[in-house]
This record gives sequence, C-alpha cells and structure tokens, in this order.
Amino acid sequence: MPEFPYSRLRRWPDVEADNLQAHDATDLLLVERALALDVPGSETVVIGDEYGAITLALAAAERSGVRVHQDLATGRRALARNAEELGISGFAPHELDADLLAGARLVLLQLPKALAELEEIADAVARWADPEVVLVAGGRVKHMSLGQNDVLGRSFAHVQAQRAERKSRLLIATAPLPVPESPPFPVSARHGGLELVAHGGAFAGARLDIGTRALLDALDLDGNAGRRVLDLGCGTGALAVSWALASPRDRVVATDRSAAAVASARATASANGVADRVEVTHDDAGSALAAGSFDTVLLNPPFHLGASVHTGAATRLFEAAARLLRPDGELYTVYNSSLGYRAELTRLIGPTEQLRRTPKFTVTRTVRRP
Repeated sequence: MPEFPYSRLRRWPDVEADNLQAHDATDLLLVERALALDVPGSETVVIGDEYGAITLALAAAERSGVRVHQDLATGRRALARNAEELGISGFAPHELDADLLAGARLVLLQLPKALAELEEIADAVARWADPEVVLVAGGRVKHMSLGQNDVLGRSFAHVQAQRAERKSRLLIATAPLPVPESPPFPVSARHGGLELVAHGGAFAGARLDIGTRALLDALDLDGNAGRRVLDLGCGTGALAVSWALASPRDRVVATDRSAAAVASARATASANGVADRVEVTHDDAGSALAAGSFDTVLLNPPFHLGASVHTGAATRLFEAAARLLRPDGELYTVYNSSLGYRAELTRLIGPTEQLRRTPKFTVTRTVRRP
C-alpha cells in the first residue's frame, strides 16, 4: 500500500504559515492504530480530525464508510478540499449525535483542549456506540494531563495510557459504563438578566468570560433601533443575546466556526426568549454573509489556533469585519491589552479609538472608512 501523502494536505481556509501544518504525529499514531485493528470503515468513527489527515488516510487505505465529526467549519472545508485535491471519497460528515456513533466499534479521537468537551464526547460514545467499542484518543504529550484520564474514566471502565511515541501518546478506553438518562451537556448559568447555555466545546462554558464582560460594560445598548448587528465569533451568544434583549427592534446575527458554539448560542437565544430575533449560523468568519450588510459588528477575537498562540485568527476576523460593515459602520472589539491591535484595526478597517483599557483588556471602537 503506498504511503499516504500527508505533506500534500492544506489547512485552507484556516490560517496557513510556516510554523503551522495540516497534520501531526498524533494523526499518524491514530491512523497506524486503526489500520492495525480489524474494524471495517463502516464501523469506524473519527472525531476531532482537524484538517482531514486521519479520515483521508483511512479512506485511502480502503476503509470505506468512515463517519467523521469536526467541530470547526474551517476543518470541514479543509477536509472537503483536501479530499477533492487528492481524489479521495468514502467518508461521511456528521454532527456529534446518535447517527454519528450508532454501531461504531472503533472511535478515533484527537483529544480536545477542554475537559468539558472531552466529557461530552466520551458520554456520547458510551451512550450511542456499540457496547464493544474501543475509543482511541490521542494528543501531543505536552498538552495532555491526568485529568483527561479521569474524564474518560467517568464513561469507561478501563482507560489505559500507551507509551509515548514521537512526542504523542494514545489513551485506550474500553467497556462503556452505564450512562445517566440525560446527557451532561448542555449546561446553563444565570448572569444577572442573562441565561447562558453551553455545550462542552464552547469557549468559557456557561461562564461570562471577562473579555466579553469588558466589552458589554463598554457598549451603549440603548437606542439605535432598526440596526443590523453581527456578533462575529459568537461563542455562547452572550453579546448577541444581550444586544437583542436591550434593543428589541434591532436584527442580530451571531456566527461562529465552532458547531458547539453555534448550538450553545441557539440554546442561549431560546433560553432568553429572543430566538426569533437572533439568527445563528455555522460559518467561517462570516463568509456566507453579504458584504456591507451590517451597521455594527461585535468582536471578541481568539488569540490561539489550536494549541498555538497565533494572531492570524484575529486578523482574519478583522478582515471579515471590514467586508461585512457598511461604510461608516462600527466595530466594537475587545482584546488582550498586550496584543496592541489598534494599529492593525486602523489599517484594515478605519479610525480606531480606545473606549476602555485595563492591564488585561482593551476595548476599541472602529469606524469603517467609506
């Protein structure tokens, strides 16, 4: 069997740079373990495959029928593009649900950063997969913790760590435990007049993160009736729903590249009675939204790409805001004060003023130049 051409994989439409690649040693370990096991593709599930390296390597090895779940819209598009470029088919995308896992005897998982996300995934596997399922979870050793073993141990009777190879390690979980009647997610919490709902993979969970709180405190949410407002990278929907509650005649759109965030934002909108006025979409940097169609954009950009600190994700969102705002429209941004984005906001969008600054966060208002 010819060696799979991992080097031909691309991260597009995600950020591409010399220090970022579309596969890692964990992908290779997971593929090698899967190929060593006698499980047909139709009974194999891949979760967390960032750019398609695992799914496509298995499909190329004639493991047809693999089911795959990717949280990020960028990963889904990268998988589709890499499959087209390499001429590979034989896999089926799914959400994290019973259809993904029904009858699965092998689940391959790139370990997520958040323990809450891992808990939701482990419960889903134990809840819906075959009782004889083997869950093979892998990650880079420097990002792994004993907490991951503990989380897996809540859903599986046996969790065994394998010897590290190429700075990566596999965890093997078997014998699913009985699951509670209701899944552990989503969870919810009240913050004043706002009810936040969160799935495991949503940033900050049901907490109101301090960056979002800083931006909310700096906004004047009265008036401006009839405006179109966009929460770009919405997370659990705190900004979008807060705006909708304060300005009932405005139309609000919330978008995020994370499927867990989108599900959370929709649930948050419903919990606060504004689902009819907050449209939530799963998209990459608002790519499906019309240019110049918003009066106001709200943005709390990430500064990580996976486990790497990289400002490219914020730059892509600034460029998206420039495209989506009408001339003289306003962008409100909160970011870590150490990052100093003000000059970049001015360059990409227009004049930028500082509304608030603390040692931790800066809030700015940018007016899109005509």
